[in-house]
Amino acid sequence: MKTPMFYVVIISLVSVVMSAGCSNGGIFAGSNMTDVQLQKNNFKIIARDISGEAHAGYILGATISQGIATNTLALIRVAGTGMLYKEAFEDLWKNFEAASGPVGDRRIAFINLRYDSDGLNLLLYTQAKIMIRADVIEFTE
Repeated sequence: MKTPMFYVVIISLVSVVMSAGCSNGGIFAGSNMTDVQLQKNNFKIIARDISGEAHAGYILGATISQGIATNTLALIRVAGTGMLYKEAFEDLWKNFEAASGPVGDRRIAFINLRYDSDGLNLLLYTQAKIMIRADVIEFTE
């Protein structure tokens, strides 16, 4: 017959292993101090629906995604860096430059930013994914 102490040791060990694992959590609720009002005809739309995405894969965990928020709790990360918003914006810039040329000294801004997240949960594997889409304008004055 197993003693209660055996169960305490097993539960403690599992708790330590799970707390030493990986987690990814966040919501990008960016706020800006810059106020750009597009009331004059001093800009042109130079790109529509440019997108960027990033993902991270984990073993023994779960991902919950709702709109712009995604949260993951897992034991081991096996893909991606876990810096999903940073990587998604870098991918967005890369895709913009591939479609419209280098930024250089151009005066551009992202407008109509849209964030989506997705989570894939399998028995032993979970994946968090962030997608960002935007339109890009260039100021002419």
